[in-house]
Amino acid sequence: MTAGTDIRVCSAEKPGARRSGTPPRGKRRRWDLTAIGLVIAAIFLTPFVVMVLGSLKSKAEILRIPPTYLPQSWHPDNYATMWDTPETPLPFNMVSTVAIAVSATLIVLVAAVPAAYHTARHRFPGRAVFLGLVLITQMLQPTVLVTGLIRQFFALGINDTWLAMILVNAAFNLSFAVWILHSFFAAIPVEIEEAAQLDGLNRWQILTKVSLPLVWPGIVTATIFTIVACWNEFAASLVVLTTPENQPLSVALTKFVGQYDTAWQYVFAISTVGIVPVVVLFALIEKRLVAGLTAGSVK
Repeated sequence: MTAGTDIRVCSAEKPGARRSGTPPRGKRRRWDLTAIGLVIAAIFLTPFVVMVLGSLKSKAEILRIPPTYLPQSWHPDNYATMWDTPETPLPFNMVSTVAIAVSATLIVLVAAVPAAYHTARHRFPGRAVFLGLVLITQMLQPTVLVTGLIRQFFALGINDTWLAMILVNAAFNLSFAVWILHSFFAAIPVEIEEAAQLDGLNRWQILTKVSLPLVWPGIVTATIFTIVACWNEFAASLVVLTTPENQPLSVALTKFVGQYDTAWQYVFAISTVGIVPVVVLFALIEKRLVAGLTAGSVK
């Protein structure tokens, strides 16, 4: 065997050599991850697909045995008739949900931004204790304090009002917003603000024109989590709000579930309508939300 033949044989048997027609390892791995992602997405999306399909069925078809996966007769009119049902005034409930969630979120942002900025920039006595208490309050639920809250609301004359639920939601979501914004403000180099101060900016101008644009992903993250928490709040609303017109969708939904009968077609339709605004909101600011959640993970 000649030297040239030896070289050709060694080249043919070289480790890691890719056979003709075999996809690259990186591309194959990418396809594997895509397939796994599609399977996980299908698992999480299946309940929502069932909910949407159920909202387009009649009540008799939903209770049919054996069940049907696709509607045999489509009933999109469920989305129109549910607003006029005698169980609860859904248009008022929708307005209540939006008003309470948006107002509570605005209060949280107005209070959390200066609080987080101050704790990140000033080393005052008891700072660590304060931040620890902020984190501890996140473990409390409105239902734990609902008795004391109702007594306070009666004393203030605001029981069974939007203002009561706005204050409850703002109070119990403020701690999370302060904690997450504190980490964002602390990550801003102090030298940037010192340079702005040398240029003649006061403390308020530094906060609004320099610091806030840099922590915008954190503000978006705090806003989304706050508004979703307020949108889905149920336990405190069930106790504090007794007038049907003042109750949010989360409470109004229970009116269609009775002891002996349940209007499942309306339950599914109202649930679908209730999640659409949240899904649209996530879709609109997805990039900024991901940036806020991953900020600080890589240096």
